[in-house]
Amino acid sequence: MVDGGRREDRIAGTRQHMAVDPFLDEFDMGLIRPLSRSVRLNGFATCMRLEQVYWNILGGMAEDNGCSVGTLLSRVDREVHLRHGGVKNFSGLVRVVCVMHGLRDSPGDSAGRC
Repeated sequence: MVDGGRREDRIAGTRQHMAVDPFLDEFDMGLIRPLSRSVRLNGFATCMRLEQVYWNILGGMAEDNGCSVGTLLSRVDREVHLRHGGVKNFSGLVRVVCVMHGLRDSPGDSAGRC
């Protein structure tokens, strides 16, 4: 390794102070569980594998739009084809759409910043 130490040594060492803890107090590990679901995107049947947290976000977005998750995903698929000629990693696009949706709804202008 570059630093001369193993990853385990760095992790097991003293706890470093972080200004913002990435784990919430009641972090639900179930949200990271990947789930595969069959969806129909503009008439084509496919299977999508996303973590539970993204399916939850998509469900909320679909509810806000008065449609199903399948209809919402079909719209995302159609728009990316119309605007950009398609995308190679549709699941990645959906994850980013979910994150950007959350950032849009959060206070402040933090879109794209980490």
